[in-house]
Amino acid sequence: MYPLLATTNGQDWSALVGILLLLTMALALGTLAERLKQNAILGYLVAGTLVGPNVLGFIESQAQVNIIAEIGVALLLFTVGLEISIKRLLRLGPIALIGGLLQVVITMAVGVGLSTAFGLDIKAAVCLGAILALSSTACVIRLLVDNAAIDATYGRNTIGMLLLQDLAVMPLVLTVTALSSGPPASSMGDSGGGTTWMLLRSLLYGSLMVLGFWVLMNYVVPKLLTIRQWAKNRELPILMAVVLAVGSAVIAHKLSLSPAMGAFIAGILLAESPFATQVRADIGSLRTVLVTLFFASIGMLAEPVWAAQNAPLVLGTAACILILKPAIIWIIARRFGFTHGQSLATGLCLAQVGEFSFVLAEIARGSAISEDLFRLVVASTIVTLFATPFLVRMAPHLGNKLESQLHARHKNRNKNSESKAPETSEQDAKTSIPPTNRILVIGFGPAGQCVAQTLLNKYRDRITVIDQNHRNAAHAQRLGLDVCIGSSTSPELLEHAHIEQVDVVVITIPDPHTVRQTIHACRSLNPAAKLIVRSRYHVYRWEIMLSGATEVIDEEEQVGHRLAVVARRHLDPEVSENIITSLR
Repeated sequence: MYPLLATTNGQDWSALVGILLLLTMALALGTLAERLKQNAILGYLVAGTLVGPNVLGFIESQAQVNIIAEIGVALLLFTVGLEISIKRLLRLGPIALIGGLLQVVITMAVGVGLSTAFGLDIKAAVCLGAILALSSTACVIRLLVDNAAIDATYGRNTIGMLLLQDLAVMPLVLTVTALSSGPPASSMGDSGGGTTWMLLRSLLYGSLMVLGFWVLMNYVVPKLLTIRQWAKNRELPILMAVVLAVGSAVIAHKLSLSPAMGAFIAGILLAESPFATQVRADIGSLRTVLVTLFFASIGMLAEPVWAAQNAPLVLGTAACILILKPAIIWIIARRFGFTHGQSLATGLCLAQVGEFSFVLAEIARGSAISEDLFRLVVASTIVTLFATPFLVRMAPHLGNKLESQLHARHKNRNKNSESKAPETSEQDAKTSIPPTNRILVIGFGPAGQCVAQTLLNKYRDRITVIDQNHRNAAHAQRLGLDVCIGSSTSPELLEHAHIEQVDVVVITIPDPHTVRQTIHACRSLNPAAKLIVRSRYHVYRWEIMLSGATEVIDEEEQVGHRLAVVARRHLDPEVSENIITSLR
């Protein structure tokens, strides 16, 4: 043990000093990672690797932080559970619920198939399949927010699949726990019966825990939060939130279940409560500290010397993961009607192996999977996490490039077929072209609906809507508008909407990458059209203008003006009434 971690006055401070060193290194390297435009989580992983027993050795035993790290992942899953709502999943469309389920099942099946093909027994194969099926919620959501892509089509698809993966954590943990707790695969006789008994016992205890948490969250917690003293003293609800989050993990541990799974179930059951947002905010700071320790403790698992000695194996495994997972998700997203570009971008965002996969790997370590296989999983997973910031940043550009290439190929085919097709009569051509002076509304969310409602009385028969959300398209059809369902970045779809006859194009899409691509497509097909474009974020206003927009409505600027008007109304009612009237 290093002298820095020695005892003081007969008291062992080594665990506390080790945690302090880990947090300090995580702070420094997390800051460096952000400065290099990477995710801070990568800095935490490197911090754990450097401080841990396999490099500098400041912390010789990972057991010093294991308990706190386990509480950290439990709190992370508790807050993730608070975010999950069946209503929210349904709002994200079938790609979230059905597509996410298909992604987990197909990825796990492919993992099992490849593992058995390489000679692993069925237990190890199933555990590896479960590990590969999950992606990193913590990394990807943060990166989507940083890249202003959370509202993009591929961003919403990614969020939906991540939520379904989070739901899948519970059954996957149960499965891996049962496989790891049963007799070894080489044992004879009752191995199948022992595994079945472990699975049944886990299901029984899990069901009892769910029932207990359901009673607690629906009947006890709401009454506690309405106590008058708790309304006056904010410290008491915060303490209760911590007790709920940590207590659920402890209860699961006492029942020989995964603490993370217990916290996750408690979070889901509390998600529908009106107090969920407040509870999430109350434990936010504590969760940040403990989750940082969790990622740093993952870094401590890494063995750089072993990884260097087996570099071809590690890099080959990581490359297979980074190719297979996007390919699977690409195929699934295409089946739900999304373009090749959007499907590829979604797959690239979910290409990595996630943080909860480490939880599964730890459960299976030494029983279902060997130490060398565990080292390979850890090393290749860390490589995929390091690749994630680059993949998320490149996802829309690679998707757009693929879409452009496919469009060019499709256009060449159409030219060849048109040269062979009989010419249409002049009269037929005239009747097939819609009247001029048309309006094209791209994106029929709340902003697009507001545009249409305002123009409806005078221009109903001249408005065409483009949206790839079927519910938005159905709403436009109920209003009596012409609708084209699909991506506005597709030149074929724009041609089908007769953009060459459009005078004004209103683009209400919030994602700046899709907006720029849509502007380029519109300009190439109708250079004379007036493009009125929404910019959700002020920082993208001039980029959108330089892309070819005629006018850009800066959402943040408009909100600021409106807030100023309302503030002035309260300060100077007589003057502000004229301003408000003019705005209306």
